[in-house]
Amino acid sequence: MSEFEYDQDAEWPADWEFEKSKTQVKQELNALKDLGRSLIELSAKDLQKLDLSEDLYDAIISAQSMSKGALKRQVGYIGGLIADSDHEAISQKLQQLKQPHQGQVKQFHQLEQWRDRLLAGENEVYAELIAEFDDFDVQHVRQLVRNAQREAKQEKPPKSARQLFQYLQSQQQA
Repeated sequence: MSEFEYDQDAEWPADWEFEKSKTQVKQELNALKDLGRSLIELSAKDLQKLDLSEDLYDAIISAQSMSKGALKRQVGYIGGLIADSDHEAISQKLQQLKQPHQGQVKQFHQLEQWRDRLLAGENEVYAELIAEFDDFDVQHVRQLVRNAQREAKQEKPPKSARQLFQYLQSQQQA
């Protein structure tokens, strides 16, 4: 191999540092701006939980009342402030803040599914609920299901279906 040929299997020396390309820099700045947009959507109460610098907090609060061009400029400014701070920590805290909400949504959907299956007359769901909850009152649930089905036939408001959902919700919280 001559001195001008390139060896594809050769590794770069560990002490060589490469500068980031323009594309890489732009992608990182856009990611910081996206993080800033996510922060702008939060309430003031949630922002206080994130432990942000005072400048960043004030910039986010003022951006919440802006629109169009002003908001776009403010998002760029917020992205710069985030770049100067520990953006990875901010991102992690934001994810942790959103986690409980996602868990609550999953629990809510599970309750809706149980209620709908009970109202549809699936008897297998009783075994699941007995296994899931310690103090599950089958007799009370069967009565609520019968009442809800009767209300549906008579085209009355779904009072018993709501009570059934609330009962399942109380069991889940206990």
